[in-house]
Parts: sequence; structure tokens; C-alpha cells
Amino acid sequence: MSTKIPISVVIPVRNEAANLLRCLEKLERFEEIVVVDSNSDDATRDIARDAGASVIPFDWDGRYPKKRNWYMLNHRPACDWVLFLDADELVSEAFCDEVARAVSAEDCDGYWLNYTNYFLGRPLKHGDRQRKLALFRFGKALYERIDEDSWSGLDMEVHEHPIVEGKVGEIAARIDHDDYRGLAQFIDRHRDYAVWEARRTLALRGGGNDAWQRLTPRQQKKYRNIGKWWFAWSYFLYCYVLKRGFLDGGPGFALAFYKLWYFRTIRLLLREFAGQEGA
Repeated sequence: MSTKIPISVVIPVRNEAANLLRCLEKLERFEEIVVVDSNSDDATRDIARDAGASVIPFDWDGRYPKKRNWYMLNHRPACDWVLFLDADELVSEAFCDEVARAVSAEDCDGYWLNYTNYFLGRPLKHGDRQRKLALFRFGKALYERIDEDSWSGLDMEVHEHPIVEGKVGEIAARIDHDDYRGLAQFIDRHRDYAVWEARRTLALRGGGNDAWQRLTPRQQKKYRNIGKWWFAWSYFLYCYVLKRGFLDGGPGFALAFYKLWYFRTIRLLLREFAGQEGA
């Protein structure tokens, strides 16, 4: 019998019955599988338990910490390494082989992961490629602290960046990001993302607070410009033209268009929320 990969895979979920089983079926080689559930009212918990995963309930109060940090601050995984996956992310044998080698090498404390995004049922080979820092040594990383006050219904870190103490490497083998919940869920999710981003931008406005100083130069550039009229259009051109999203056909155009809508929505929300604060 082959040795299990010494990584605790943690999957934060809420109503992920459509995706979760496919994700869990790919994880047999890992030593521990944990599903952190936010009061799902579908079959999510039953699917997780039937697949042999541990299920931990989570209730969010609208403030720090959200789900991933809450798990790391309140639980001790069985392994020294933690891999955060979403329920719509599918690992391959090549990915498993590479992470097994990486965590045994002991020369890094975190790893960037690369993804192949699927949209409208097709894998996208162009456009803005997804990349996340989601594998790290337990005790060496937390997601950045953002002291929000119920800015949105997002109870899991999405735009918060992990801060890793130590060297960070990269896993080349890609993870498939393929959400089976459909376009309506994609739109709903990005509406919530837009509300959150607008609230955070307003909280950072002025640039003189401690939160601003903790941002990376790239983050500061983003939040300095995200409310400007040209930002959404620049991102569209970057994804669709410069990164050749047009080569992905209809799905490539659709995704670039929705990203344009997303950043335009943030700009309009910023104007609306700023007006409400000034009233």
C-alpha cells in the first residue's frame, strides 16, 4: 500500500452538493480530508461524511476571522501541511505527485498553485490565468486580517491574501477549477465580491491608515485605481486582447465581459456607498 501524502486538505463549503463529491473522489492519496461547513441546507454534509471526510460546522458573526483563518486558529490538523481547496477544484495525479515531492523537500513554507479555469463548460487556455497561494506549512501562514463589519455575505477568505513566514515556491501541475452550479451562481457570487471590494476600497480610502501600509505594492495600485472609469475597460483589454482571451471563443469573450461588468459594478457601488456615507 502506498504511503499517504502528509497533507491535510481543508475544503470550506456552503451548499456545495453539486460539486463536492467530484472534488473528494480525487483526494484519496491525502492523509486527512476536512470539510468546514457553513450551515448548508442541501446534502453537502452527508456527501462529505459518506466519503470519509471529517465535517466541522462553522457559524460566522460577520467579522474576523472568516472560515479559513478560523480553522487554522481553532483547530490542529493531523498533518504539518495544509492545502485549501474549494469544492469546485479538482486535483490530478500529476498534481498529487508534485505536491508529495514538494512537502518532503522541506525547503519552502508555502506554495503557489496554478489552475485551469472552466467557463460555460469549456476549459480556458488563455486570458488572465488563476493562481493562488493555498498550500502552506501549518503555523507558518495566515490570511491577512481585515476588520470588516458584515460587508457582505462572504464568510470565507476570497480576496484576502495569505501571509507566509518563509520561502514560497510554486507547483506547476494545474488544478481544474470547474463549477457545476451554473451561470446564475457565478453572477450571484461576483455580485457579493463586488459589494465586498467596494466596502474595502472605501475603508482604505485616504491611504494613511495601517491597513493601507500592510498592502503589497500591487494591491495599493489596484485599490488606488479600482474606482476610476478606465479600470474595468483596461482589465477587459488585458484579458481579452493582451492575454488572448479571444482564442477561447465564446466562453473567452463571455468571461472577459463579466469581468468588465464586475469592475464596473464596483465603481458604481463605490459612488453609491460614498453618497450614503456623506448623507
